[in-house]
Amino acid sequence: MARDVVDDIAGAWDAELPGVVGAELEISKRAARLSALLNAPVETKLARLGLTKAEYDILAVLRAAGEPYRLRPSALTQRLALTSGGTSNVLRRLTLAGLIERDPDPSDARSSWVRLSPAGVTKAEEAVRAASAAQAALLRDVPPEATRAAIDALRTVLIALGDTAG
Repeated sequence: MARDVVDDIAGAWDAELPGVVGAELEISKRAARLSALLNAPVETKLARLGLTKAEYDILAVLRAAGEPYRLRPSALTQRLALTSGGTSNVLRRLTLAGLIERDPDPSDARSSWVRLSPAGVTKAEEAVRAASAAQAALLRDVPPEATRAAIDALRTVLIALGDTAG
């Protein structure tokens, strides 16, 4: 069986501290490396569109919400695992760029909605297409059954760790 970089890292730790480091290191390192590999080409494409990864993530989540393409800032923070301060900074940049609009909540004066502007809908769709194409190109040599097995295994781990929808 072919080895990857994580096999070498885990092997080194096993030689240095036998039995101390195990599956937890392997899964965390592999998840981090997979994320880095999948995000690198996406970030390149996004930079060409004038977007950061955080800006893209917010635009994509709003677009995926369906019309009227709006969510509360707290929902964005939760879905994207950002801090509220980080979310606020990104929302400020997107507002200045004319890609989102902030609407007061008539039923709760303390709350607001974040909504894609028409330009934001267009930019979100352009960015999602570019990101998807970049990741598809990267994954082209991975057998579809391996991709599906990885998706299912990662879902099982995330749910076991309490990362559930709703």
